[in-house]
Amino acid sequence: MEKGFVVVMVMILGFISVVTAVSGTARYYDPPYTPSACYGFEDQGVLIAGATDVIYDNGAGCGTYYSVNCTGPADQFLHPCTGKSVIVKIVDHCPAPGCDETLNLSQDAFSIIANLTASKIKIDYELVEMIKME
Repeated sequence: MEKGFVVVMVMILGFISVVTAVSGTARYYDPPYTPSACYGFEDQGVLIAGATDVIYDNGAGCGTYYSVNCTGPADQFLHPCTGKSVIVKIVDHCPAPGCDETLNLSQDAFSIIANLTASKIKIDYELVEMIKME
């Protein structure tokens, strides 16, 4: 009985995760990754991203973490996805019209989920809770 309950709970949690994911697009930017709108010249690592207005939210989005998965091509590169996902920290603002993608991933983060030859990819992303390790 307990084993069946665990299986059902895992299935439910997996379904919830799929339901909460949001579709968007992403590009990448090259290092150096500073300065940033959220942290100035303070280094925030390499698994970071800039966000458009909706996620950035006048700076309220700074420091939030998103799990990002490549779901397919958004340009002519036919098979960009690696099958992996990455968690990125929002450290910068990427406003339109110069940034029409949902997330502008660091080159390091982008290369985990997609081939760098792809200039733009389709993504699913969702907010994740992170425990501060400092």
